[in-house]
Amino acid sequence: MANIELNKKAPDFEITDFKGGKFKLSNFKKESNILIVLNRGFV
Repeated sequence: MANIELNKKAPDFEITDFKGGKFKLSNFKKESNILIVLNRGFV
């Protein structure tokens, strides 16, 4: 896993949401702020 640094662009990635849809960070590059919550579940 790559290190993440403050004030640097985040690396692009793609994940699948809980409904099977694809989420790609680069789709939101025109937004100024993005909050992503990754939940591992309630196991």
